[in-house]
Amino acid sequence: MKKRGVWVLAALLLAACGCGGPEKDGGAKDPEVSLSALFAAMEEDCGWEEGYMTAVEGELLEEYYPGLSGISTVQLLVRVPAMSSDVNEIALVRCETGEDAEKAAAVLQARIDLQVDGGAWYPETQAAWEKAKVLREGTYAALIASGEHQDALEELFASQFR
Repeated sequence: MKKRGVWVLAALLLAACGCGGPEKDGGAKDPEVSLSALFAAMEEDCGWEEGYMTAVEGELLEEYYPGLSGISTVQLLVRVPAMSSDVNEIALVRCETGEDAEKAAAVLQARIDLQVDGGAWYPETQAAWEKAKVLREGTYAALIASGEHQDALEELFASQFR
């Protein structure tokens, strides 16, 4: 009887603190990451001045990332250099579900593939796009294409989930 009481008490404690149960999509709950704060940290780390990067929205978003606007997102932030031949393209997405994040990651990868397969015309930009990556963490997905800052930006994204 005492053992059963201990197990019931343990179960009640776990339920009260929200521990031990699966979250949506059967996994642990994703941390709350502000994508605008993450991008601000990226800007600061890279030394990008205000106005260097511009938002990609509306029709331009659909042109760059066909299908992304049709995926249910909680947060979406896409930035490219306003006037530069440098490769510094950042797309950060938080979706409703892991399945939607997987779809978003496929759209982001298609952008990389397009650039590698001829979209990036110059040898320097071609080399930068070949190093670009799509990263996934739960309901989050990111495209990071930044020749000079690639490794640092990938690490900054990954650090949000540790």
